[in-house]
This record gives sequence, structure tokens and C-alpha cells, in this order.
Amino acid sequence: MDNHSDAIVFFGATGDLAYKKIFPALQAMLKRGSLNVPVIGVAKAGWNLDQFKARALDSLEKHGGADPEAFRKLSSLLRYVDGDYGDPATFEALGRELQGSRRPAHYLAIPPAMFEPVLENLVHCHCMANARMIVEKPFGHDLASARRLNKTLLRNFEEKNVFRIDHYLGKRPVNNLVVFRFANTFMESFWNRNYVESVQITMSEDFGVQGRGAFYDQIGTIRDVIQNHLFQVLCNIAMEPPVRTDSESVRDEKVKVLKAIPNLEERNVVRGQFLGYREEKGVAPDSNTETFAAVKLEVNSWRWQGVPFYIRAGKHLPATCTEIVCRLRKPPAIFPAEGVTSNYLRMRINPDVAIAMGMTVMVGGETRIITEPVEMVASAQPTAEQMDAYEKVLSDALAGDATLFAREDYVEEAWRIVDPVLGKGTPLHDYEPQTWGPATVEELAPAGGWCNPVIDHDPAKSAQAA
Repeated sequence: MDNHSDAIVFFGATGDLAYKKIFPALQAMLKRGSLNVPVIGVAKAGWNLDQFKARALDSLEKHGGADPEAFRKLSSLLRYVDGDYGDPATFEALGRELQGSRRPAHYLAIPPAMFEPVLENLVHCHCMANARMIVEKPFGHDLASARRLNKTLLRNFEEKNVFRIDHYLGKRPVNNLVVFRFANTFMESFWNRNYVESVQITMSEDFGVQGRGAFYDQIGTIRDVIQNHLFQVLCNIAMEPPVRTDSESVRDEKVKVLKAIPNLEERNVVRGQFLGYREEKGVAPDSNTETFAAVKLEVNSWRWQGVPFYIRAGKHLPATCTEIVCRLRKPPAIFPAEGVTSNYLRMRINPDVAIAMGMTVMVGGETRIITEPVEMVASAQPTAEQMDAYEKVLSDALAGDATLFAREDYVEEAWRIVDPVLGKGTPLHDYEPQTWGPATVEELAPAGGWCNPVIDHDPAKSAQAA
């Protein structure tokens, strides 16, 4: 029996996410041959089908590049149901659109507060048989809300049919971290506590909240990117090799990483807010929301016990970049100590994709040995053939492949780690825009200091930074 979903029901189809991300992903899926089922938009906008199709075309023209032939095919798949999510009549109309569907996929790109009425009405209109539920993040705002959300979902669905989307996991460079680790023999020789001194993960953005102040002021950096995106990166680099490559085996290993991390303590957190944030539209004048955060974590597994993991993320920093730097222990001193630095492995996820090794080599000096740090870099630019993140995760969800989706236990473990410092009033430090956060972050710095990304890549600068 074909496991592929035979219809997509898209709640929140007239929203910003649909406009900027989902319609371009659907067109890309159609062009690649992974979409040939009805796409039923559901929203309360007072629209008809023609207006919905016009919105899709405008979305593609603004954000994806409309392909006339592809849009003609996509347009033929589009359906639209207008109505309130709490009104049973809306779901009766949806049931009529779904007649003949044996395995629909319901995509909830709506606020979590609306999940329960939508699920209840789906049950009443008999739209749930063999269905999949695709849920857009956030998956709660703390541990208690995440548990409530999971309870609501699992009251009507089995976990195997719930797909919690974090589009960050659809990014090819993020997935390449796992391939690079387990498909290269040399990695295993040093990827452990015997050789690794520390690991840093940095996600920096050179812009602010971009007019989304009202939204961001309710979230903050820890909730927005650390407990989801950057924990996923951490799991990819710290997990053990799965015994199989099926979704459950892979996700088992990721959950084990989170289970090995103790709850975050206040002394291992630095929060910052860029000067001028409180003047942003929608931001409270006395806001205590962080736009920068740095945390220190321990992974108490056999492989990583004793190795500190540092994560930092923020807005209005000097560069937009996401990268990991694994600093290795120094070798015993033979040559002049001032010229020998720690070796390191640097893996960049964006804006370019790079894997680099920092090392020490001999330079000049006919009468005595002189050394200097250098960096060997392998770099690549994304190609047009690569899937966009939303195209990847939506394609996988329709095919029933849950590998890239957060499981119930993963979501709750991630919130469990950060929950002790959420809403605790940990100190908030100001920082100037276009700097690397508040000065107090140096108190949490790893041995050797933070490794600040260099965007206009200069190997010498990168080597010095590491």
C-alpha cells in the first residue's frame, strides 16, 4: 500500500508563513515530482478560490519565482475552504473536499491555542482516519506547555503520525554534519573527550527584529533558536552512530544526547539585549527579553563527559553566520610555545558551507624553527538543485519519513534543559549593536576565548580567532 499522503489540508493558508515559504516550497515540490495531490487551504479571510490562487501566484512572484507551467499545475491542485476554525460548518465543507482521500495530511501553521478546536472538529467530521498531523513550531513556550501540547496531539494521533516541523532540520548543511561524522573514518579517531577540549556553536545575525518586535518580545533568543535549532545542531555533532538509518533509530540517538545534558543553571547563562531594542515597534518599554544568549552545557555521555559545549546566538551582531568550532587539546610542547596553537575543526552551515581544519606549520626561519597557525578549507556554495528547507521537510512528511522531525520525548527533553532559566529574571546586560554581545559574555568564554566567525574568509584571521 502506498504510504504517501493523498491530500494536504493547510490550516493558516492565508498567513505570512504560507506567503513567504509554503507556496514556493509547493511549487518546487511539483517541479521535482513529489507533489501531485490536492492542496486544500483553510482560513478565515472571506476569500474564494480565485483569491486564494491569486495569493499563491503573488507569493511565487515575490518569493520563489513563478514558473508559468508549474503554477498552472499547482493551481489545478489548489482548493479553498473559508471559515472559522471553531465552526463545525467549516469542517463539514472540508470533509466534502476530502471525499475519497484515504490518508490526508493536516498541516497546522496556526497558533497552538487553536490546535484543540481544530483537532476536535476534525474528529467530528471524520477527517482523521489514517491521517498525519504536521505541526509548525513553536512546540510550546516552556516544559509545561510542551507537555500540554503533546497531550492534545496524542489524544487523537499516534506519535508515528505526528510530524513536528523545525525547518532548520531541512537544511542540507545541517544534515551534512551527520554524514561528515559517520562517513569519514578519520573523524572517529579524535571525536571524543580524549582529544576535544571544547565545542562552540555560534548562530549570529547582523540584523535586528525586522519589524517583528511584538512577536519577538514574547519569545527571546533562548526560546527562538537555542532550544530548537541549535540543540538540533548539537545533537547532530554529539550523537552516537545509529544502529540503522530508519527514523526511530536516528531519533533515539538524538534523544540520548539531550538526556545526557543536565538542567541549565543560571551561572551558565549570559543574556543580553542590544541597545535600541526597547524602541522597536511592539516591544515593551521595560522589556526583559534577551536578543542575545550564551549558555554552557555538559553532555554527560561516555564520549563527551568533561567536554564543555558552548552555544551563543544573537541579533545585531557583526555577521550573519552559523558555525561550529571544535577546539582540540594542545600537543605536548616541543617547539616554541608562542607559535603553537590548538588544532581545531570548523564547520560552517551558513552563509557559505565550509569545513576547515586549523593546524600549525613551519614558516621561514633558516636558523631556528618558526611556526604559525594556518587553516585548510574545503568550501562550497549551495546549488540551484538543492532542496529548500521547507520543500525537504514537507516532502518527507507527505512520504511518512519522520527522521527530520522532533519526537515527543525530544521536544520535552529540550524544554527540560532550558526550563530552569526561563522567566527566572537572570541578569540582562546591554550591548552595542554590531558587537559580539555584552562584555560579561567573556566570563562564560571557553579556554582560549570565543571564536568569532569571519565572513569575508581570511584563513589567517580564522586561525588566529581559533
